[in-house]
Amino acid sequence: MKKKLKVLAVDDDFINLKLINSMLKKNQNIESVIEAKNGLEAINKLNTNENIDLILLDIKMPVMDGLEFLNNIESIPKLRKIPIIVLTTDETKKSVALEKGAFDFLVKPIREAELSKKIDRVIELL
Repeated sequence: MKKKLKVLAVDDDFINLKLINSMLKKNQNIESVIEAKNGLEAINKLNTNENIDLILLDIKMPVMDGLEFLNNIESIPKLRKIPIIVLTTDETKKSVALEKGAFDFLVKPIREAELSKKIDRVIELL
């Protein structure tokens, strides 16, 4: 039996978060979705929620953006191993995010089929 994933969705845009959440809830491989509005809140959620399997991370956010978040978790071994799919409208950030340890990349607006494919890849790795 396949493992069902606990996903942390990080985006400062309320509508994007709801959209991601509804896409994830339709996916039978997703057990639960935790939301955070910026990188700092995401780190706090990671520290209080065990066994998060996947992070969907927006790049452009206030307080702590996606790239800062990637820098911060680089020094925390148990968080470094969680696959992170970066979400952005800015393709130029892709290589930077991947260099900083992101697992994959999705361009906004996110399409459900693409998101599902990326989730399948994560599941294959776990």
